[in-house]
Amino acid sequence: MAHPVSPLAPKTYPELPPIAGVRFATAEAGIKYKNRTDVLLVALDAGTTVAGVVTKSKCSSAAVDWCKANLPGGTARALVVNSGNANAFTGAKGQQSVELTADLAAKAIGCTPAEVFLASTGVIGEPLDANKFAGVLDQMATRLGDAPWMDPAKAIMTTDTFAKLSGATLEFDGSQVRINGIAKGSGMIAPDMATMLSFVFTDMPIAATVLQALLARHVQTSFNAITVDSDTSTSDTLLAFATGQAHGVTPIETIDDPRAEIFGEALRDVLFDLAIQVVRDGEGATKQVSIHVEGATSDASAFRIAKSIADSPLVKTAIAGEDANWGRVVMAVGKAGEPADRDKLAIRFGDLLVAKDGERAPIYDEAATSAYMKGEDLELTVSLGLGDGKATVYTCDLTHGYITINGDYRS
Repeated sequence: MAHPVSPLAPKTYPELPPIAGVRFATAEAGIKYKNRTDVLLVALDAGTTVAGVVTKSKCSSAAVDWCKANLPGGTARALVVNSGNANAFTGAKGQQSVELTADLAAKAIGCTPAEVFLASTGVIGEPLDANKFAGVLDQMATRLGDAPWMDPAKAIMTTDTFAKLSGATLEFDGSQVRINGIAKGSGMIAPDMATMLSFVFTDMPIAATVLQALLARHVQTSFNAITVDSDTSTSDTLLAFATGQAHGVTPIETIDDPRAEIFGEALRDVLFDLAIQVVRDGEGATKQVSIHVEGATSDASAFRIAKSIADSPLVKTAIAGEDANWGRVVMAVGKAGEPADRDKLAIRFGDLLVAKDGERAPIYDEAATSAYMKGEDLELTVSLGLGDGKATVYTCDLTHGYITINGDYRS
């Protein structure tokens, strides 16, 4: 069932350039959806390094388990992603499904199954019939191309209302290096190591260990800093592939290479852009909200308080109703289980001070605050006055649309 495009959708989409060593194709396998692509095959040239982070869910999908087993190898030749079925909570059948999928892709591309990475998204608990990929992957392998990137971005969508793409270009040793990324995610979004599905590709020559370190670092302030509904998926997977085919660029072999920091910042920009797009496509969302917590006893404590606020249905529904109900923010701070002093607490909506020193601020302006709440992009800041810890979590409001989408998700 198609849903209206989010009012927070981007007005334009980037036309990402080709990445040397990366080719892809999409197809309709009829896994769940009709008349839309639901399978993505990406072929990667020999020498491609890979890094990844996956969900910490104790009920992880078969595809997640497959990736965890193969990531230590550090090399990749193919990626297969399907939408419509998560292949999670499917027991031995799920394991057999990933093994067959990897075998089919390996034969189509000409590599070993251990060099094939898999990701699945969709309904949990329904067996995934990998036989649907038989023939399809072979056919896809005959028409691989390096553009347009909109095609793979669309093929991995489930309840998403728009495709998510981002890219960056930087220069090393007088040569251009490219980073392209795609993501899907709209509901069941609450980060725990990774979130939703996201795939990043670069032609940077970089060791898998360095790529892994950078990915693990920058996921914390991008994908791990967002939440739509507080639910961590069984299928969360973020993979980064580096073909090393940027001509004239010396490989980054260690994290101490000064270029690792520069490349890492560009990687972080792509991850952050994709993560914010996920929030802006939160199921039923009409507003994006940045929750800032400052003055906490530590950054970790600030993050947990910000997450408590961002996950609160009461806070999120107030935002949906454009109600500056800062009392609900006080509630969310208090329940977080982190150090907080009621009488030192201050809260701002945008630049408007609404609460201070344990009570409503003397300068509180209901009309001005209500007017601010009508915006699509909101900032909410909590000052604890206890230390130097700070963190930001990005979320969206909670509307009737969320219930509508999820109430008939399997229908």
